Amino acid sequence: MTTNSTACLARFMREDEAVTAIEYGLLAALIAVACIVAFQATGTSLNALYNYWSAAVNAAL
Repeated sequence: MTTNSTACLARFMREDEAVTAIEYGLLAALIAVACIVAFQATGTSLNALYNYWSAAVNAAL
């Protein structure tokens, strides 16, 4: 490694903005996963509720 690339690497390691950007990216990914899980659980329960009511209406007819 040359002195220039070593200095560049040292400057990158001291840089706090890159760490903050990575943390925000990880936080966004965690929120996205939580939303996907919540939406899937809601969709499953709504599907079950629809099937229950549909069977009740068909039985009443």
